[in-house]
Amino acid sequence: MNDTCAPFFTEEDWTRIERDWTAWWNHDLSRPMLMGGEIVPRDRKLPDWWSWMYGGIPFDIPVEDIASEVWDIVSNIRCLGDSWPRTWVNFGAGTGAAFLGGEGAPDFNTIWFTPGKWEGKSLREIQPEFDPENSWWRRVQDLTKALVDKFDGRAQVGFTDIGGNMDIVASLRGSEAVLMDTIDDPEGIGELCATITRLWLQYFEEQCSLILPVGRGTSSWSPLWSPKRTYMLQSDISYMISPADFERWVAPDLNECCSKMEHGFYHLDGKGQLPHLDILLSIPELRGIQWIPGDGQPSSSDPIWWPIYKRIRDAGKLVQIFSKWRGALKMAEEIPLTGFAIDVSGEEGIDLSDLLEEMQKKNASVRDW
Repeated sequence: MNDTCAPFFTEEDWTRIERDWTAWWNHDLSRPMLMGGEIVPRDRKLPDWWSWMYGGIPFDIPVEDIASEVWDIVSNIRCLGDSWPRTWVNFGAGTGAAFLGGEGAPDFNTIWFTPGKWEGKSLREIQPEFDPENSWWRRVQDLTKALVDKFDGRAQVGFTDIGGNMDIVASLRGSEAVLMDTIDDPEGIGELCATITRLWLQYFEEQCSLILPVGRGTSSWSPLWSPKRTYMLQSDISYMISPADFERWVAPDLNECCSKMEHGFYHLDGKGQLPHLDILLSIPELRGIQWIPGDGQPSSSDPIWWPIYKRIRDAGKLVQIFSKWRGALKMAEEIPLTGFAIDVSGEEGIDLSDLLEEMQKKNASVRDW
């Protein structure tokens, strides 16, 4: 391992990150985690082929060239509070669909996944298998390895976003068709979801084999660091299904995935997923919930969501949110923030040490909800 970390991050910082995040996961930290960062201006111009969505970079660009550009960016970010130097292998949400025969269509901000070779096939005709030579899978693994090699322990490489089992089904079949299938062929949905869960775990283990040996822990796209294995699990299509269907097709996947990692988290995205919260909280090995209010909704620090946080914390789970610093301070005045991880990235001119100190002072007198 290279003895030199990112310029603004030392071995002492890595020791602190491991100590404090481990305590947070173990419910042994008396303060919230607070993450942020600031980009140090640089003169270097990004190449014409560059895209923040790595999957949108032409596949003929060598992964080593991409890794060099990523390192130049990561090494010029000053990590504040409980943050650490990192990137994640961004090929869009639910790239597992492309691994299994779907097709990815990049645009400026994301990648859309379509049925690909399964276009026009019935639910029962979709029979995905692990293909080690799939071009999308090879590109993800090759870039992951190139990033790991380039970073050389100075920064962390996060997992790609494989996607939830039923979300992948929706990409391979089409969302509208899947919703009809839940009525017309629920057994077929269950069989395909179970197959994809099994394949998901295979992809996850392959990613772990590249990332874990570095010894800098793991993360996904979310700002949560783990000394072991963590992942932000999700099921965006759950917005459109009932709790009974969620319990039938999604919960088994979450149970299985959480059993294969120490620090599984769930991406609860929008009010339409709130009917599933009790089921999520009943999953013993699910460690916490990330709450995203959704477009047009009050911010995550708004008091309207505090009862949700109480339900999560009363169930013994952790909470991760994104917030402006004023909202985080307001929360600190009113509700206990032990067990929270709050990301305030994107706000300039904030001293997170001072903010955390002020939050702790305000929160010290808050004993209960």
